[in-house]
Amino acid sequence: MCNMWAMGQDPNVWSDPQRFKPERFLDVGIDFKGHNFEFIPFGAGRRMCPGLPLADIMLHLMLGTLSHKFDWKIEGGMRTKDMDMTDKFGFTLKKNMPLMAILVKL
Repeated sequence: MCNMWAMGQDPNVWSDPQRFKPERFLDVGIDFKGHNFEFIPFGAGRRMCPGLPLADIMLHLMLGTLSHKFDWKIEGGMRTKDMDMTDKFGFTLKKNMPLMAILVKL
């Protein structure tokens, strides 16, 4: 078994791994399709996730729909820099402080 969570939190691979910085992936040549082993959320090789092509296609559509149809705000009027980004460890990783989605009234 390979601990993927521990690999994603390794400070030898990622600078400041506990901080949410999606821009860290913009100008690096890391491929999420299993060719680079720093970040392999879908696995690699012959046993990689068969849903990878669908996820690759649907991600842009789902993200666009979510950002268009919802008003996003942090619960309780908290500022973004004060957000608790720690995880609850379990079968799936969840955030301690959930993000609240408010449906836009048309």
